[in-house]
Amino acid sequence: MNPTINPSILSANFCNIEKDIKTLEKNSITSIHIDVMDGNFVPNIAFGIDQIRAIREITEMKFDIHLMINDPDKFIERFVDAGADNITVHAESCLHLYRTIELIKKYGVSAGIALNPATPLESLRYLYKCLDKVLIMTVEPGFGGQNFIEEMKNKLKDLVTIKEKYNYNFSIQVDGGINKDNVEEIVKLGVTDVVIGSSIFKNNEIEKNLKEIYSALKMEG
Repeated sequence: MNPTINPSILSANFCNIEKDIKTLEKNSITSIHIDVMDGNFVPNIAFGIDQIRAIREITEMKFDIHLMINDPDKFIERFVDAGADNITVHAESCLHLYRTIELIKKYGVSAGIALNPATPLESLRYLYKCLDKVLIMTVEPGFGGQNFIEEMKNKLKDLVTIKEKYNYNFSIQVDGGINKDNVEEIVKLGVTDVVIGSSIFKNNEIEKNLKEIYSALKMEG
């Protein structure tokens, strides 16, 4: 089964974002990853609710919303109203994780939890069966264009082992430093959902870059 490719539009051309999105659609992309940052949980600011709502007006692709914000609970309903199909929150930003996951699911969208590189899998031990997605950050969150942290391969392997041992249904998503040179290796570990930013949008050559990624994965685009 082919992995889901989720282009991170944090790396898109903001002056021509509609054009970039249409190019993604023409090249077999069905979902986009949207990073939301508050300048507190991470040292950057990106994509507010109104921006997401505006993007929803120009595409029917699925919106994979990644909340890198403090106290996300008070914004969940508004992100759903703006067009979210999945909402992923950070374990490090939620005081009551189980309650937050229940809140997301209450609004009829899928729910995920993201872990920063230094956060152990053990923190999700009692939550796995409730999750639709586990996102492993393979860079420190906040900025695109960073290098993949090699030590995260073992973390991914451990997560795949847990999923298979207990027959959990969540997808395994990876975000950070993925490119045409390492994407095949990462997917072979058992990753089912790959977030790719700058390697797709670099040099405004989306179609060419996607073809290289599809080729690396032996997928048809």
